[in-house]
Amino acid sequence: MVVRQPRYSKEEFTRRGDEIYESHVRQQIDEESDRGKIVAIDIETGAFELADDLVTAAKQLSARVPNTQTWFVRIGYLSVDHFGARSLRTKP
Repeated sequence: MVVRQPRYSKEEFTRRGDEIYESHVRQQIDEESDRGKIVAIDIETGAFELADDLVTAAKQLSARVPNTQTWFVRIGYLSVDHFGARSLRTKP
């Protein structure tokens, strides 16, 4: 199994991922019908995949972009996942 190493700081990873999502991906999805789905974005190429779960989105993107630097977004939510009994918080 290949372990990918991050090539960017956490701050740069976040900045790039959010920027690509807002400027390129968001306009190509339907936030109503895709709500709760996962978007996997390669922060170097801008390539992305949409899937019902994180593993599927990651596998689809990895198949297209070897050695991807992947940023994940859950459509309509503030975070991709949660820990504990609380439910995911939605965006206002």
